[in-house]
Amino acid sequence: MASPKYKRVLLKLSGEAFAGEKGYGIDPSFLKYISEEIKEVHELGVQLAVVIGGGNIFRGLQGQELGIDRATADYMGMLATVINALALQSALENYAKLPTRVLSAIEMRQIAEPYIRRRAIRHLEKGRVVIFAGGTGNPFFSTDTAAALRAAEIGAEVLIKATKVGGVYDKDPQKHPDAVLIRELSYLEVITKGLKVMDHTALTLCKENNIPVIVLNVREKGSLKRAVLGEPVGSVVK
Repeated sequence: MASPKYKRVLLKLSGEAFAGEKGYGIDPSFLKYISEEIKEVHELGVQLAVVIGGGNIFRGLQGQELGIDRATADYMGMLATVINALALQSALENYAKLPTRVLSAIEMRQIAEPYIRRRAIRHLEKGRVVIFAGGTGNPFFSTDTAAALRAAEIGAEVLIKATKVGGVYDKDPQKHPDAVLIRELSYLEVITKGLKVMDHTALTLCKENNIPVIVLNVREKGSLKRAVLGEPVGSVVK
């Protein structure tokens, strides 16, 4: 068996990915698919933590359209990430037969453990897939920032951002067929060129803690495993 390049990984999954082709809610076929992808990585002996977005249910920025203040809307978005986390936990246990734990930044003792850094690391060391829910637990911060923060806290060697596109492009590939994939770039390039990888707070956290970010297409089967093995997949920001 090939040896993984990274031994502790933080995977960031967008809420939109959970919606699949429906565009809203949770697609059962995606849950099964991502469970199998995560299992392949887990079987390499990799310690894997996951941060999930909530855009398939509610996004904090939607609050303005509904007349809800930003802080309240962000808390609603955090609750959406908890729903996704529970769905992923169930899928990983049912389809992949993997031991999992959900740790929430917002305390919900009946359904998830409270986020405690040392507890999260201990779960990883015991071979459990750790799912971080509730974002950072604070409004005005994205789940990308939560992913960067958790990656730094647990000492992750890489942050993998699983998206709908195959990496970082010089322009939106869904609007421009001639968009060019950029295989490798620096944190500073992403910020100065205004490339939509992660928000600036998240990128700054990764830069300060020397955590490389791999951006790849989650729908490309086997891409997670190849990225963990160190094969060229998608784009790398470092």
